[in-house]
Amino acid sequence: MSNSTDSGATESFSDAEVLLAIDTHVHFWKYDMKRDGWITGDMKLLRQDYLPEHIALNFKRNNVESCVAVQVDQSELETHFLIELAKTHPIIRGVVGWVDFRAANIEDRLHYFSAHPIIKGWRHIVQAEPDDFLLGKDFQRGVSKLKPFNQTYDILIYHSQLASALAFVRQLPEQKLVLDHCAKPDIRMKELQKWKSYIQEIAAYPNVYCKLSGLFTEAAWKNWSASDFYPYLDVVFDSFGPDRLMFGSDWPVMLLSGIYVQWKSLLEKYLENQKPEVYEKIFRLNAIQFYNL
Repeated sequence: MSNSTDSGATESFSDAEVLLAIDTHVHFWKYDMKRDGWITGDMKLLRQDYLPEHIALNFKRNNVESCVAVQVDQSELETHFLIELAKTHPIIRGVVGWVDFRAANIEDRLHYFSAHPIIKGWRHIVQAEPDDFLLGKDFQRGVSKLKPFNQTYDILIYHSQLASALAFVRQLPEQKLVLDHCAKPDIRMKELQKWKSYIQEIAAYPNVYCKLSGLFTEAAWKNWSASDFYPYLDVVFDSFGPDRLMFGSDWPVMLLSGIYVQWKSLLEKYLENQKPEVYEKIFRLNAIQFYNL
């Protein structure tokens, strides 16, 4: 599916009633200079607290009902922080936390956290690891323990790590997986073909989904046009189809390159000639199905 008119459509999503969306990729933190060392000098905007009350107005203005809070720190402490945050902020419908999948006691840790049904899945910041990290047998063994808990795994990688991601996916055909940020293609340099080839191979596995998120910061910050993203959106729509794509913002990281309404509006414009049910799947229903919301 590309950004062309669906000749069979008699109405577009814009004709339908306003749909309350679910944002599948939001981060919250209380800024800590030492812990949050990944926030470098060119990201000073992020050196402050970002909490649910800071995004509430964005959600209201953009018809977003709720979100999935995703980890940014490799610690169980942060997982507990997100659990507690969800108790007092109903806009958080699910948490994607962190545990050490390489640990010998991974099953014990998953049993421990199963007492908190707000946890829907897990993530490791693989983009900060060597390119072959996902090939580690201990890590794969740990992720393979998720299925009995009906929990998901978010794959966070750079496009340069797609080869190992493909091997990782092949080892886990029964596990619900999702590619964060479309595997971070190099939009800034307009590199498409190699990334496209891997995306097509990974999408052939029906247990793998893809988040329409995080692309603003893969383009030239605050110096992009909507057309920069369309070739990449075409690839993931053609590869995954409307049943395995989910809207996400990557707030507040996205603020380095744009604002919330710009990203949501860009996706709405891309979908404007599609049937309402396609919009509903991507902005809401797929999130509910994937994350068991």
